[in-house]
Amino acid sequence: MTSFLYQLSNRNLKKILIPIIISLFSSAIFAQEQSRNWNGKKCAVVLTYDDALNVHLDKVIPMLNSYQFKGTFYLIGSSPVVSQRIEEWRNAAKQGHELGNHTLNHPCNGNLPGREFVTSENDLSKYTVARAVNEIRITNTLLKAIDGKNERTFAYPCGDFTIKDTLYYNFIKNDFVAARGVSPGYLNKKEVDFSNINSFFENGSTAEQMIAEVEEAEKKGSFIVFLFHGVGGEHPLNIDLEEHRKLLEI
Repeated sequence: MTSFLYQLSNRNLKKILIPIIISLFSSAIFAQEQSRNWNGKKCAVVLTYDDALNVHLDKVIPMLNSYQFKGTFYLIGSSPVVSQRIEEWRNAAKQGHELGNHTLNHPCNGNLPGREFVTSENDLSKYTVARAVNEIRITNTLLKAIDGKNERTFAYPCGDFTIKDTLYYNFIKNDFVAARGVSPGYLNKKEVDFSNINSFFENGSTAEQMIAEVEEAEKKGSFIVFLFHGVGGEHPLNIDLEEHRKLLEI
């Protein structure tokens, strides 16, 4: 099964973080596990990285590997960082990192405030549902050609769910194990919406702030999904590389 939740966190045992797989999030497992913690640990910590950046290959994956951790990397199919570095993404998948679908062209709704970066070519408000579905499936085909996997997760570009009031994920939900959204939250395992898994968007965050979020998840017996873009540069939404390292060392 495709890995989605990768790390288990216990503040008293620095290096016990171990992989778990998406099947832990199946309703059957929920029913069996509802009275237990995460494999005996305090909470699950998920590391996700959006937009297929060079820094992910050059800095993040080597850092994760040095701690024997895995991450989920949501790739934009049309990105030159994908087409020009396919073998490196393939190697990352072989090392156990997940390659997720972040669409072909990263379309976002250009009608919303603060969306000056949206062009006419990737304006989700100008898309049809059929076009969105087609581009997402093209990206799945590309990702399978890279990692050979049939199961993977999806991440909504800009956290936008609809095309003219239509939830486009409804038309592709059978193509994915789950989809990651952008709204934070600490949920009970039974409350998880697999079409919109909560995540904590990090921009300029310090390790202290992120560790506090992990500790809150521990208190609630929940899990936390981190959403990163740049780590040490290359993206306007960025956290410092050293702060990222400190998070891994908790």
